[in-house]
Amino acid sequence: MKQIKLAAGFGALLLFAACGSHQATSPQLTKSGLDPQKFKAEYKGDSTALYTLVNANGAEACITNFGGRLVSMMVPDKNGNFQDVVLGFDSVQAYFPENNLSDFGASIGRFANRINEGKFSLDGKEYQLPLNNGKHSLHGGGELGNLGWQYRVYQASQPNDSTVVLTLNSADGDNGYPGNMTAQVTYTLLPDNSIDIAYTATTDQPTIVNLTNHSYFNLNGDPTQPITNNELMVNASKITPIDATYMTDGTFAPVEGTAFDFRQPRVVGDSIKAFSNPQMKNGNGYDHNFVLDNNNDIAVKAAELYSPATGIVLDVYTNEPGVQIYSGNFLDGSVTGKKGIVYNQHAGICLETQHYPDAPNKPQWPSVRLNPGDTYNSHCIYKFSVKQ
Repeated sequence: MKQIKLAAGFGALLLFAACGSHQATSPQLTKSGLDPQKFKAEYKGDSTALYTLVNANGAEACITNFGGRLVSMMVPDKNGNFQDVVLGFDSVQAYFPENNLSDFGASIGRFANRINEGKFSLDGKEYQLPLNNGKHSLHGGGELGNLGWQYRVYQASQPNDSTVVLTLNSADGDNGYPGNMTAQVTYTLLPDNSIDIAYTATTDQPTIVNLTNHSYFNLNGDPTQPITNNELMVNASKITPIDATYMTDGTFAPVEGTAFDFRQPRVVGDSIKAFSNPQMKNGNGYDHNFVLDNNNDIAVKAAELYSPATGIVLDVYTNEPGVQIYSGNFLDGSVTGKKGIVYNQHAGICLETQHYPDAPNKPQWPSVRLNPGDTYNSHCIYKFSVKQ
């Protein structure tokens, strides 16, 4: 009997060891090192997840339906090594506004950028939006209780390995905006290592809409190395100048002879430091809308970013009239991102394709009005390649 007990005990130990070994199995990580299990959660009753897109070249894009966010983007550098070129977090909880008020990788809505004092009029009726950026409304709302779409859970479907479709229903009166709106954001990883982002929206009442992606790019593949060494080209001969509250004044200003002339590639950091320009002071660096010269033609390059360190090139194409260049001026080391990396000033740069800031209050600018029966269409392509 003692032998039987010993054998049983030994078997139990083996079973426990086997279970322990099984429990210790490493999670299946994405190429960028993300654990999809850390993106399975609930927020305000809706389920979140991570969606991985791949192509035949080995490129990978990871998207979460929480805020429609691009979490990671793996592309090859000049040596064939894959680099993650966007900022973000390792878990979906880190994106929750209770933990971090951030726009990393987000799909922004209903209105990207700023609206003066949060007010606009349609057909003689004035609407008031929540103020979350001084005296202005920014990115559709960002404070707890008045959350923009970057803090909403989108419905998601993944029809194939390279595409995810995200859908959001925004009710009439949502953050003060009129009309029941249904919006879709479709991410597609193309064979040429482009991430194609297509937006559509419909409404049942006249309203305004201006959607964009708010990824912070760092082509160095290492956010501890600031993007100030990156070279930037923007196909724009004018900007929309801002005041000290970051609000546009309704005019265009030529870039020629200024720190904003990126019609030929220029090192981002040199431009920030080398020019004494009131606009640079107003923006605390680059936080400006560039008026594109591509005539809304998505076949014409709108901007280009290049890292000499990795050889990675990012070309931007869009059918939008503007691109907001934001050089990560307010990153201050208070946020820790993927792999425990602290995001200091200029750890990333945003190239947000969109209509102009405060366009609802500037009738001389391209309209952002959307009427019932019409479909809003916005298109942005971030194409990655390398040069030696």
